[in-house]
Formats: sequence, structure tokens, C-alpha cells
Amino acid sequence: MTGLPFPRVRDLSRPPADAPGMPDRFGRFARDLRVSVTDRCNLRCRYCMPAEGLPWLAKPEMLSDDELVRVVGVFVGLGVTQIRLTGGEPLLRRSLVDVVRRIAALEPRPRIAMTTNGIGLDRLAQPLADAGLDRVNVSLDTIDPKEFASLTRRDRLHDVEAGLKAAAAAGLAPVKVNAVAMRGINDDTVADLLQWCLDRGYELRFIEQMPLDAQHGWDASTMISAGEIQERLGDRFHLTPLPAADRGSAPAERFLVDGGPQTVGIIASVTAPFCAACDRTRLTADGQVRNCLFSQAETDLREPLRAGASDEELADLIRGEMWRKAKGHGIGTADFVQPDRPMSAIGG
Repeated sequence: MTGLPFPRVRDLSRPPADAPGMPDRFGRFARDLRVSVTDRCNLRCRYCMPAEGLPWLAKPEMLSDDELVRVVGVFVGLGVTQIRLTGGEPLLRRSLVDVVRRIAALEPRPRIAMTTNGIGLDRLAQPLADAGLDRVNVSLDTIDPKEFASLTRRDRLHDVEAGLKAAAAAGLAPVKVNAVAMRGINDDTVADLLQWCLDRGYELRFIEQMPLDAQHGWDASTMISAGEIQERLGDRFHLTPLPAADRGSAPAERFLVDGGPQTVGIIASVTAPFCAACDRTRLTADGQVRNCLFSQAETDLREPLRAGASDEELADLIRGEMWRKAKGHGIGTADFVQPDRPMSAIGG
């Protein structure tokens, strides 16, 4: 016996107890929380779900308003500074305005954004802005009515346009438009969509199509890459890249259009992923924490919450999930497996 103490071995399965916020093993900190408030949607986009829709969550499976706001408050206490409300389609949650008001009352107050398909936004844009919503992204892949109806299986383009106008009038600036370009579907009209957005003062963001469809039918050969999008836009517009240093953790590479000041963004989620700077985490409508959009695992907060867990215990579960975050999403690698949950269930 030497009398010397046994060496203390650091537990690498958990974040250090004295580490602030939500770190992972690669030096990233989660500050952006994506909150799915419902898995339901009123469109049936072909790249997202089948025509008949999906089995939706029963109401008891979803977090109540009180549960949702409490969990968001725990995240804010762990350093989250931006909340993005998503779905499914978030406007389908009847209590959305009140949820926004309650999140805006948290201290410190987080920035609150929302991603929506825009249907119903014409009625709710002003109430949401009054409640504390700061800005909005509207998903819109085409401004051709027939193409829109074919792609979404719904003739609702006029409703989306009305929602965008209402968002701008309510001061939810900058109003951003998210678009996915798909080969043989809308790839020949990307420049038309950009001009349409420029004419109306909306900021357009093109996003590479990702393997998150419910049918698991994603094929890389049908994906229009960021490079192709830039090339097609370049046929009509002069694009000047903004300095990479201005990007921070934002996913979009931004370009001045014809010298500016208006811009267009391109998000190369597949061909040039931004995982190294990712500061996002996700909360599903049924109370699961996901450290990555493409994670194969998640941590349940709903059952501990309903069993009486304290905020400190919930925070410990959240920090443990973030610590397990992988270095990257792995799309294109031999061992990549598409997550079981589709985008509508995970939240955008």
C-alpha cells in the first residue's frame, strides 16, 4: 500500500459539471432551439409526405402549453438565445399566439422566429407580432400556381402570398422565403422566384433537398446542389459573395444581388455542411430532445417532466443529450442512415 489516492478518471460520457451552457465534445455550444409545436400540416408536399398524410400525434402525446413553455425556459436558462417555432405547420396550434407571448416573457428574453408554410398567416401575423414574434420564414418553392398545386397537392398559393404580405405589414422583418429546388420540378424557375422576392422585398434562401422525407425516397441524383443553384441564378443576376466572416453560425452563404443591397442565400446542407459551426438543438412536439436533425437517438423529457422532474434534472438530461452530438450529420458516408422520423415530426 502506497497510501496514494487513486487517480480520478474523467467521465467522458457526460459534460464537465463546471462547463457552462450546453457544450458538446467538439467545442460547440447550443444557443439556437428549434421547437416543433405540432407534427400536423395542411399541405402534402411531395418531397415531405405521402398524399394521405401521416399518423399524427394524439393530443395527450404532445407537450401542453405549460409543459412546452417550462421546457423552453430550461433551455433559455442553459444559454439558448433564439427560439424558432416550427412544425409540421406551427400555425395549426390554436394556442400559438399565447405560447409566443409566454416565451417572450422569459428572462432573459430570447429572440423568437417561426418557420411556416404561410397558410393562415394573413390572419395571425399581427397578433403574433404583438405577442412578441420577431421574424418569420415562409416556405415557398415556386410562384407558378399550377406547379405549386402539383408540388403541394393543394391549390393554396394565393393564401401563401397573402400571408407573406401580412408578415411584412406586421413588421416581422426581415421576411424570408425558404425554397427547395428539385430537378425536373422547379429547377428551371429558380431565377423567377428570386426576381419575385426581390420585387417584394423578401429575402430568399435556397436549401439543398435533404433526406428527411417520410417515404425514404430521397435520391442524391435528383438533388439540385448549391453550386447548380448559384450557376442558374448567375445566368440572370450578378452575385457577389459576402465575406465568410459575416456568416458566423448561420447556415446560408449570402450573396449581394446585382451589387446589393438585396441578398440571396444558399444553404448547402448536403454538399458543404456547416456542422462545424452548428449551434442548434431541437425539441419535438412530443417532448424529445434531438441534438441533430439527423440523429438516430433522442432524449425523452416528457415522461420525466410528467413524473415530477425538477428544472435541474431536466437541464441535466438536456446537457447529456447535447454532449452526445456527433461531429457531423454524415450524409454521403457509407454508414449514413436516414432518421426514422420525417421532417414534419422532427421540426425544421
